[in-house]
Amino acid sequence: MMYCEFKPFSTDTETYTQEMLEEQIGDEFEAMMFKDDENIPAYIWTVNFVVIVKRSTKFLTDISFEKIPRNPVCE
Repeated sequence: MMYCEFKPFSTDTETYTQEMLEEQIGDEFEAMMFKDDENIPAYIWTVNFVVIVKRSTKFLTDISFEKIPRNPVCE
């Protein structure tokens, strides 16, 4: 499901707010998409990036962010 307003989410060790996410990504939030009944988004859109949220589970559920430029400049 797509959300145009920020919906806070949590891992085992961290709760993400809009301010915290924007600081970590370095860009302004625009939208987020959750797949199925997941409580962590799969994708986050910012002004300049599409962010893929990657889940990793070893002992605790953790996530990492992969930023992809939205509008690359081709010369």
